[in-house]
Amino acid sequence: MKKFDYLEALSRLDLLAARIEDPATGLPEIEKYLKESAELIEACRKYLRGLREGWEKTDAA
Repeated sequence: MKKFDYLEALSRLDLLAARIEDPATGLPEIEKYLKESAELIEACRKYLRGLREGWEKTDAA
């Protein structure tokens, strides 16, 4: 399993946003890009929550 790369995910989200906003992009592709975006956003949230929990544990110690 590949380690999650937050910056890579943000870069991919930027690319997906550009493709979604492109008038030449068809509806089937937009649906696919939106689904991938939602998955990446959830992965980013999970990653950030993990960092926050780690910091909170460190602060509590």
